[in-house]
Amino acid sequence: MFSRIGFVLSVLVLWSVINCFSESVDVPLKPVTEDCLECLCEALSGCNASAVCVNGACGIFRITWGFWVEAGQLTLPNDTALSDNAFTNCVNEPHCAAGTIQKYMYKHGQDCNNDQKINCLDYGALHKMGHLKCRNELSYSFVNTFSKCLKIKGRQATAAG
Repeated sequence: MFSRIGFVLSVLVLWSVINCFSESVDVPLKPVTEDCLECLCEALSGCNASAVCVNGACGIFRITWGFWVEAGQLTLPNDTALSDNAFTNCVNEPHCAAGTIQKYMYKHGQDCNNDQKINCLDYGALHKMGHLKCRNELSYSFVNTFSKCLKIKGRQATAAG
């Protein structure tokens, strides 16, 4: 599932996205870790940037218009929220899309799985189901891919630490 080269490339792309998006999108509080963003990307789209929009969900994070609105309608520097293309321009650009996720999670972060903490598992449920339904059951394919990615990240962190 995770080809070594593909995974390394997606990590490098997302690393640059996470480390650079503060230059183009002002998001002062970032509750979602880099590892969590990478696993969201992997579980939602396989980090495939070639499919711009699929069934109304766009970009590598498959962000919907409603999610973008609830996050505060971030835009690219030369765009405004009133522009016809503001949504698709933002969510198809990785820096702006990551900022959108950060703002949504900061605004709606909650303990979706009742484990007494708010963490990446909750952010996955929030992103996939929305803040009003994050306690609902997630699809097997999402959970399987997301969990595998998080386990890999956990092993990598343990090995590095």
